Amino acid sequence: MASTVSLRVAAGVGHLRLERPEAANSLDLPTARALRSAVEEAGADPAVRALLVSGAGSRFCAGGDVASFAAAADPAAYLHELASEADAAVRALSEVEKPVVAAVHGAVAGAGLAVMLSCDVVVADPATSFVFAYPAIGLTPDCGVSFLLPRAIGQQRALRFALSGRAATAAQALEWGLVTDLAPDPEVRAWELATAMADGPSGALGQVRRLLRAGWESSRVDVGAEEARTISEMARGEEAQTLVRAFVRG
Repeated sequence: MASTVSLRVAAGVGHLRLERPEAANSLDLPTARALRSAVEEAGADPAVRALLVSGAGSRFCAGGDVASFAAAADPAAYLHELASEADAAVRALSEVEKPVVAAVHGAVAGAGLAVMLSCDVVVADPATSFVFAYPAIGLTPDCGVSFLLPRAIGQQRALRFALSGRAATAAQALEWGLVTDLAPDPEVRAWELATAMADGPSGALGQVRRLLRAGWESSRVDVGAEEARTISEMARGEEAQTLVRAFVRG
């Protein structure tokens, strides 16, 4: 059986693509596990200097696969397992120490928001819609959406979005800070951005994304200490030494 998540490496970019277009790239257990495995593989590959995340077909990701847990013998137990596995995949994506660009289109819903928000730069098709989705089927967030969404767009806006049941347009998502760029062909633009990052100081960019993401969960003192440790460690590396010499030479 073909994998529901593909990983292709070219030009220093690891392109992760959700490959369940017939199910709007929704996450069932095999897909959640495949996503985590692909992220870990890309993270460990020295040939990958940046990541690009996209979805096949007409939608980026519709969240959890409702049909899969509706058909389960014990839906509650299945949902717990699925939410745990999907959360592990999303956390792996947020923690990989390489810059990550997402290309989204069609619809981003439920856990798809968490996949998207675990990326650093998000390019959206102008026709994309963004949907909180969970309450419409009587459920609550998973995959860290409760953590990620308020930090992306602010608590009150996140609450309004989550409780209203209304979809946000791509223009609203850009205004809110839910996405960073709009482009008629988001995968092409995202590829340009990812390859530029791969061609640049990828090591430093990976540590920057780690520090900025970890800062939410650390004290000011701990952040400063970790920054000092990291900048010292980076200064020992070939990437920084080469760039510093070039900067000094002018």
